[in-house]
Amino acid sequence: MNERLVFTVALDAAELRLDKYLSLQSPISSRSRAEYLIDAGLVSVNGKPAKSSYKLKADDKIEVEVPTPKASDLKPLDIPLEIIFEDSDVIVVNKPAGLVVHPAAGHENDTLVNALMAHTKNLSMKFGEDRPGIVHRIDKETSGLLVVAKNDLAHQNLSDQFKARSINRLYEAVCVGSPKSSSGEITSIIARHPNDRKRFASVKDTRGRIINTPSDNITIGKVAITSFKVLKDRASASLIQLKLFTGRTHQIRVHMSELGHPLLGDKLYSSAQASKRISGEMKTELENLNRFLLHAKVLGFVHPTTQKEMNFEIDWPKEEKTFIQKWFP
Repeated sequence: MNERLVFTVALDAAELRLDKYLSLQSPISSRSRAEYLIDAGLVSVNGKPAKSSYKLKADDKIEVEVPTPKASDLKPLDIPLEIIFEDSDVIVVNKPAGLVVHPAAGHENDTLVNALMAHTKNLSMKFGEDRPGIVHRIDKETSGLLVVAKNDLAHQNLSDQFKARSINRLYEAVCVGSPKSSSGEITSIIARHPNDRKRFASVKDTRGRIINTPSDNITIGKVAITSFKVLKDRASASLIQLKLFTGRTHQIRVHMSELGHPLLGDKLYSSAQASKRISGEMKTELENLNRFLLHAKVLGFVHPTTQKEMNFEIDWPKEEKTFIQKWFP
């Protein structure tokens, strides 16, 4: 059973944000844990769900359902993992394309989490989640670097670094066409697509223009910031470096698609018209790769215990690298 916490807001706590208030309460005691509970729908104010940014009023009644740690039903999966670095606190792994990061419907026991459980018994169980060790995620078809926490203190420290946007994450992608500018920064507020629950989209105003400045009037979505730099281009496609300042679901895919340059092979965020811009030979080779072309190439963070700066870089998988070298020599 979950532990139920009830708080009544005192006068001197009025005007505090909900996430800030909860971070000061035991046993929550951290901003990231408060946000996790709020985002998971486990927090209500006066009987109604509330956002992290809700400004509290005196005598507000806050109820929190805190998941209690439980033995996981997950099964270890003994498959090879490419471990780039490991010590008593963290694992840096090169995730292959095609491998889901954590269990979900249709992928209960064939994920990176299951493989990690076969590799080690030491994984963070922060918040009693059913995602041991997972601090951040990349999509199934995305390849590249992930950092995994082996204990709760490491998990908290890394989560705080992600929150502070101090983690260095550089991706490479092959996109349809080429942006007019060789570099730039994209800011928007990303939420679930209003008409397609499988997709995400930038929130738009009443005139259909993408909103790039947060305000109290916007009640859905989260700010997403991506910078891009064109590395190489040709008439039909371009090799682009992308830096993530935030980590929203499908962030790069949404931003590049809305910029008019969806990722090559991204069936969810591309269009038939975009697909026609790709030559027959390139299209055939892309179909053989059976993925969209996005790779988490660089990952940098401060080690949660030693405080040493850690930086890792991993190249594209062999077949994708051959494709890129051919079309972007």
